[in-house]
Amino acid sequence: MIENNSVEYKGLSKIIDGHGKLKTEGIRELAVSRVSFANVQGGTIFIGIEDGEKSPPNQQKIDTKLMNETITRLRSLCFNVGLILNEKITDENGGEYFSFTIQSTLKSLATTADGKIYIRVGDQSLPARSEDIVRLASEKDAFQWELQLRNIGLTEIPKSNIEWFTKEIRNSDRVKEQVKALSDQEIIEHYNLLYQGKLTNLGILWLGSSAQRSKLAYPITVQYIVYDELEKKVRKENWHDYTKNPKELLLDIEKQAIELTYFDEFPQGLFRNKIRHYDERLIRELLINAIAHKSYTISGDIFIKVFNDRLEITNPGGLPLGITSSNILHTTHRRNPHLIRILHDLKLMEGEGTGYNLIYEITSRDAKAFPVPLSDYNSTSVTQHSKILDEEAILILDFISKHYQLTQKEFIVLGIISRSKKILATQLTKELQLTDEDRLRSYVNRLCEMSILITRGIKKGTEYLINPKLIANAKINIKPSLKTIEQPRLKALIEEVLRFTPNLTVNEIQLKLGDITIADVRKAVYQMVKTGILEHTGGKTYRKYQLAKKNRNEIEIRNKTI
Repeated sequence: MIENNSVEYKGLSKIIDGHGKLKTEGIRELAVSRVSFANVQGGTIFIGIEDGEKSPPNQQKIDTKLMNETITRLRSLCFNVGLILNEKITDENGGEYFSFTIQSTLKSLATTADGKIYIRVGDQSLPARSEDIVRLASEKDAFQWELQLRNIGLTEIPKSNIEWFTKEIRNSDRVKEQVKALSDQEIIEHYNLLYQGKLTNLGILWLGSSAQRSKLAYPITVQYIVYDELEKKVRKENWHDYTKNPKELLLDIEKQAIELTYFDEFPQGLFRNKIRHYDERLIRELLINAIAHKSYTISGDIFIKVFNDRLEITNPGGLPLGITSSNILHTTHRRNPHLIRILHDLKLMEGEGTGYNLIYEITSRDAKAFPVPLSDYNSTSVTQHSKILDEEAILILDFISKHYQLTQKEFIVLGIISRSKKILATQLTKELQLTDEDRLRSYVNRLCEMSILITRGIKKGTEYLINPKLIANAKINIKPSLKTIEQPRLKALIEEVLRFTPNLTVNEIQLKLGDITIADVRKAVYQMVKTGILEHTGGKTYRKYQLAKKNRNEIEIRNKTI
């Protein structure tokens, strides 16, 4: 079992001593975890299973009294934390364990008994910094922004707007039939646009007039700016008139942003393959993310900046607490859940937690770099580069997509490996933002079984690369690369280099070999020294390598014979 932003595991020995009494230190650690979960998006703590283990110890028994005492002690060590004790569970091996669920605080900050505040980031509970506390307080307020009532009744908004919204809902195949069967007013109430006869902030955003939207704090405003190759501003559009609801705004931005429809061409057999600088689905996801996760309690525009080589989209408000650039692929947090629900039901965005998966799949298929998110308290910016990193990778992935039925996760993996030529399991785990190499198996196992991927090495030294036989069968014009060379052949090349030019550093050897990575050259050289094929002179910083004396003699004798 692996810990993440909403799950934690604790072995029984962490909270009780040899006499079955609760450990003060262990209970305090649980209190810290409990507070960190409550301040972000809630979570579950399992007691009786160690982190990294799949089940509790054989025949482990949990006393109900211990469960109750644990919860009682925890409640005395935390403030503003909702806690639910779950039923005791018996594992297949006979061992017992239990869990409790921590609810997310909606309007207050959770603290430990001594007044400390913690937040959950990935699989760690970290002390909140001063800027985190300010953002945390803002997040609790922002969560309620959608439902804040305005002194505007249903009769005060344009009837055509109500008819438009309910028609869009009824035409969506993501909405249940019982919802479609509701009256217009009931549909509006169902989506929290109307409460007790008054429009909410969310209701004004979708149904209000431009004058009513302008009075929101703060409505959606957008600037679209285009720069030339010298990064001088050449075109600007803005949406500051509040005349459009979120869907209308999104569609108009896509219509006006013609620079985002440009494409590159490269040869593919007798034809020219066209790949857009930015796939239309990618643009939609990035724009929707900016609208859906905007902080509506912070003044500021959404900026769409188009440069010669990249697209930058910035929205007010930092990433939600608990989400970072290194876990964004697998972590979900809804800043504006009711707005997100409407955007999803209107088929404007993917399901919760799947947006970045789609973006990663698209960029993988197009052999482009993954988007780079940067965040501070006031804003979040996502940069997407337009450059195709490897045209050959596109040809490989195109062939694979036509002959194999693969999942989204598998295409993401193939995109990374095809661009890198080969990659270590540890590096692939990091690229996929996985917390444990065991989770990598769900991404690569089927690809290996279908012989799309092959592996070299064992354990942490395992390398993944596209099967050369598959590339040969594809009959596509791909240049051979030394990046995928096997270690025995690499060592033979290094011997040849040092036979003609002895006394070279590892970097100098790598330069003579071409596109072989420095890590592979260093690994081969160290192994050759260890086995006595090479010897070196100098210290660690300026160490130079040459063939061992016995090998030089063997080569000289062989050359004389020839």
